[in-house]
This record gives sequence, C-alpha cells and structure tokens, in this order.
Amino acid sequence: MKSIKKRLVFNFVFIIIITVVILEIFLISSIRQYYYKNLDSTLLNQIQISANLYEKYFSDASLQENVLNNVDTFWKQTSAQVEIIDMDGKVLMDSIGIISKTTKEMEDVKRAMEGEVGKWIGSVDYDTEKVMAISYPLHSGGQLVGVLRFIASLREINKDIRKIAYVFIAFGGLVILITGFVSIFLANTITGPLEEVTFVAEKMAMGDYHIENKKKTDDEIGKLSDTLNYMAKEIIKKEQIKNDFISSVSHELRTPLTSIKGWAITLKQDYEDKQILSDGLEIIEKESDRLTLMVEELLDFSKFISGKITLNVKPVHLPEVLEHIKKQLMPRAVREQISFEVTYPDELPLIYFDENRLKQVLINLLDNAFKFTPSNGKISLLTKLEANNIIIIISDTGLGIPPQELPKIKEKFYKGKSSKSQNGIGLSISDEIIKMMGGRLDIESQLDEGTYITITLPIQEVV
Repeated sequence: MKSIKKRLVFNFVFIIIITVVILEIFLISSIRQYYYKNLDSTLLNQIQISANLYEKYFSDASLQENVLNNVDTFWKQTSAQVEIIDMDGKVLMDSIGIISKTTKEMEDVKRAMEGEVGKWIGSVDYDTEKVMAISYPLHSGGQLVGVLRFIASLREINKDIRKIAYVFIAFGGLVILITGFVSIFLANTITGPLEEVTFVAEKMAMGDYHIENKKKTDDEIGKLSDTLNYMAKEIIKKEQIKNDFISSVSHELRTPLTSIKGWAITLKQDYEDKQILSDGLEIIEKESDRLTLMVEELLDFSKFISGKITLNVKPVHLPEVLEHIKKQLMPRAVREQISFEVTYPDELPLIYFDENRLKQVLINLLDNAFKFTPSNGKISLLTKLEANNIIIIISDTGLGIPPQELPKIKEKFYKGKSSKSQNGIGLSISDEIIKMMGGRLDIESQLDEGTYITITLPIQEVV
C-alpha cells in the first residue's frame, strides 16, 4: 500500500523543483541577456567613436591608405578584435592577424554594407567560445567605402554568467532541501490525524465502539473524526436498544409460555372441577393468541427490515374499513368505560391502498390509545378530505408521551419508560407501512393531556 505521506511529500517537492527550475532558467537567462546587452552597448559605443574619427579626420585618404598609415587609430578605442573590410567583403586588416578570405556573407557585415549597424553572435574557428561581432559602415564624403568590425570573445562574460548560475543553482538546491523538510512537516500535519482516524476506524471495525477519536482540527479530517465518534455512539445506542429488545421479547415470550405450560400441567391432573378446566383452557387460549400476535409482529418487522414485504394495492372504500374497526373495538371501549367515536364524511372517494395493512396500522394505533387512556377517557377516529389527501386523525385523552421520548417513539425497538408495548416495534411498523403507501405519520402529545396522531394519505393510486 502506498503511503499518503510519501505521495504528499513527493507532490510538494515535485512542485517546488519545477518552480525553482523555471525561476532559475528565467533568472539565468535574464542575467545572460543583461551581460550580452552591456557588451553590445560597449562595443557599439566604441565602434561609433572610431567610425566618427575616421569620417572626420581620415576620410580624405582611401581606406587602403589609412590601413597602411593610420591603422592604430581604429583599435585605440577598444580591446576587442578589429577588422576593416572593403566593399567587396575582403578583410583589409585584422588586429590579431586572422585574415579571412571573405566576410561578405556574414550577417552583420551584410547589414553594415547596406548602411546599417550589424550584430552577430556565433562561433569562429580560432576561438573555443562564441564571439559577439558589431559591424559599422565607414563613410567618406557621404559615400560608403567599407565596414569597421569589432569582435569580442564571450569567454569572460560566459565565465561570469556560469559563476552566477552556480550560485543560483546552489541556492535553488538549498531552497529545495529546506522546502523538502517543510513538506515533510506539512504532510505530517495531514497524515498524522488521518493515521489516528484510521487507527480508531480499525478498532471500531474490530468491535471496540467505546474508543473515541480526539478532534484536533476543524476541517474535513475533523469532520470525519466527529462522524466516526457519532457513528460509534449511534452503534452503541442501537446495540443497547437491540439488547433491550431481545431481553424484552424474551420476557414477553416467556410469560405466555409459562402460563400455557403451567395450566397444561395443572389440567393433566384430571381435575373434575369444570370451572377450573374452563378457566385453564381460556387462559391457554388467550395466552396463545397473545403469543401469536407477538410472533406476527416480529415476522412483519423482519419482512420490513429485509425489504421483502409487498403491498396488495387495490381500490378501498374507506367507510367500510372504518366501520369494521368501530365494530371490532367498540366492545373493548364499553368494557373499559372509554368513549370511542368514529367520524367521517358521508362521501369519501375511492382510494388505492392495501386494505389489510391499513387496518393493521389503525388497529395498532388505536390499541396504543386504549392502553394509555384511563376509564372515562375519550378516543376519537376522525377522517376528513383535504385537497388530494385523506387525513386520518386519532386522538385520545390518555397519559401522553414525555417530550424527551416523543422524537424516538417511531424508532425500531424503542420502548419508553412508561410504554406498555410488548416489543417496541408496533409504531415502527406502522410508520413504515404508511411511508410505503406514500403517506406520512405524525405524532403530537402533551404529558397527562393526551396524544394526537395524524395520518396523511394521497388519494391517487400508489404504484
């Protein structure tokens, strides 16, 4: 596995090297141009002085005569190599004795023969370093009679340029070295927290959710640290809820099984008392029904979790569903001395839902209302039409739900302190069913005043 630290350091150093190299090339090139321009200016100034002297004092004689009699006049002004060239390109005189056959094809000489100042940098046979040549036209009586050419070796200038370049390169290397160490430090500021986060994540992956990563910076890594800590806390909380759920389910399942087994053993004693026999069989029947209900809830919940549950959507006449629920629960309301009202408009449109699942939700919610509503209380099931939605409202005057528990009551496995739920999944299943139908389930409650549940369902067909 490649280290992020190594990649960061490599990238930092690579960028720095590229930057330093480009900067040094620019600086060395600028220094070179500066030195060459100074030499150019010096030679041009010197050659102009010599050409002016020739034109002013020696132009009455021919160029050849001046070469014979006044040749020293041309090189007194400079330490450079001096050449005098006639209009045929023939070198009449060279201060170092190098007589070329012809220089007429030289770029600088050609420009001077056209009356302009010629400049040239290139290589010559008699010097290992390049030279700079400046050619200047010589006039006599207004006529162009020849070319004066100054040639200077670039040896010393290039030597000075190389010295400066070596200094720049050494300084650039020092900069790269220093910034390399700085890059390692900067990379550590990034990879250090990442390594800590990775270590904590590995511990969490091994099941240690109590470990906590310390947040050091308020950036993306700090946010990742917060996310990991939050995830660990949520896992611990869910794990605790799951354990509580398993404990609760175990207890709830054990209770009816204990009653069934106890009465089964009792009835095996061949009691002739018909009352005892009747009571025993009735308890066994009720406990079996309660056990069946709990198992069905667990199976439903398992299907929701695995995504295997499907809705049997078909046209539903809602008043028939409401009347069925009223008939089913009214005896309980009478037995527990609770006022139970079912109200709906005379005309409700045909809706498309899973009728059995809708009954399951309403009965589950009303069952909770009955559990928490004392005698002489009131429970109402109100249905109304708003825009394109069916609104079903279940309200009671029961114990209500504490504010701290209200946001959690639809969570899976959650059971409040005052809950009478068997396993804490009834509301969770109801909420999932309503969501699958394209609706929404909202719960409002005031402690010791009652609970207000609103179900919003769309009228259009659910696909």
